Amino acid sequence: MANDARMVIPTVIEQSARGERAYDLFSRLLRERIVLINGAIEENLASLVVAELLFLASESDDQPINVHINSPGGVIVAGMAIYDTMRSMRCPVATTCVGMAASFGTILLMAGDPGRRYSLPHARIHMHQPLISGGGISGQVTDIEIHAREMLRTREIINDIIALHTGQPLERIQRDTERDFFLSAEEACDYGLIDEVLTLQDWKKRDKR
Repeated sequence: MANDARMVIPTVIEQSARGERAYDLFSRLLRERIVLINGAIEENLASLVVAELLFLASESDDQPINVHINSPGGVIVAGMAIYDTMRSMRCPVATTCVGMAASFGTILLMAGDPGRRYSLPHARIHMHQPLISGGGISGQVTDIEIHAREMLRTREIINDIIALHTGQPLERIQRDTERDFFLSAEEACDYGLIDEVLTLQDWKKRDKR
């Protein structure tokens, strides 16, 4: 969960034989093996999510981790850190899109285990080719060529990841991601980005699998 100084984090009070105990809401969700990826994917968020995943994996090899995603995407390197960690887990990893999974948020949505990739019915899923951030590129021509080759290589890697998780041919993925490509939850299921569109009644049941 991204840190935001303006955010007021609710406190959950639990009763036990030893009396009351207070948790911040995100710590309570972590106890239930729920990880939130909310907001832009950048270094701080990636560090937090990776730490949560590693902690939960150390707690149990067989209890599933449920990753809930509402993200416009962000920095590819930060996203890859989360993606590779999710894929390395011994325990099952389920993903659910709530709101939107865009750009690298969609890559993380696909990273859930087969049969455990979900979306809520009104969520939106989005893909595109890697973008160059900033107001422009400057420098020596050879340096620009190096960066261009790296961007093309990154695009190939991402397209290979999409093909791996969806079963779609690379030619179609290259065509679809040439420009912004938006899908509804049902369309994302047909494409192979997710496995199931959850009803709101299914959601709570899913978290207990």
